Amino acid sequence: MTGEAAPAPRYALYYAPRPGEGLAVTAAQWLGRDAETGQTRSLKPVPGIAMDRLVEITADPRLYGFHGTLKAPIALVDDASERDFLEAVGRFATGGRAFAVPSLQLAQISGFLALVPAVRCAALEDLADRCVVEFDEFLRPADTAELARRRGAGLSPRQDELLVRWGYPYVLEQWRFHLTLTGRLPDAAEREQIAALLHQRLPASLTGRCRFPTSASSVSPVPGGRSSCWRASGSAADGG
Repeated sequence: MTGEAAPAPRYALYYAPRPGEGLAVTAAQWLGRDAETGQTRSLKPVPGIAMDRLVEITADPRLYGFHGTLKAPIALVDDASERDFLEAVGRFATGGRAFAVPSLQLAQISGFLALVPAVRCAALEDLADRCVVEFDEFLRPADTAELARRRGAGLSPRQDELLVRWGYPYVLEQWRFHLTLTGRLPDAAEREQIAALLHQRLPASLTGRCRFPTSASSVSPVPGGRSSCWRASGSAADGG
């Protein structure tokens, strides 16, 4: 008797604040998990929100870890190894120029709450576009099942075109940088309540900077997970 083969590791590029920075600490407290160490903690009670509901609200971002995706997870083509990919990440990172996103603000995206740039950042958009294009050589093309799953979410013609070409529908002009803090909150009153609470907990982060460096770090991949991290330098929430 043979078991099913383990899913192939998947790799991505993403932004995450350095451990110990204000934004990283506050996000870990809010989500109940430090994505860098894997350490979990009890969620802090919130007046007016049952603990069971708070656990539900933060379940998805807690599972995936606090991050902003630059290139969505991919499976590697057969002739590329993890080492090949990580070496390419290193070359890509050291060849870039450091920049900062001036400030963040809380926003609603498709019903969930996330931190997004308060103003457009052309350097960040260019970085994400380069991540998509320059690492395309490592992308294993999506199979029929993957295409069907993505299309099941309801894609526009342009998003379907991007899915077929780049393996993901929300890239290039369809991409929006975001650091997710909740799952989807369909009830508008609850969403406003959670937003008000996050504004109280994240004041420094909302006016700070996200710095993108010229170096990268990596962690070991897990099936279906993320492995290569575009690591922030400087403070993610330094107030100016």
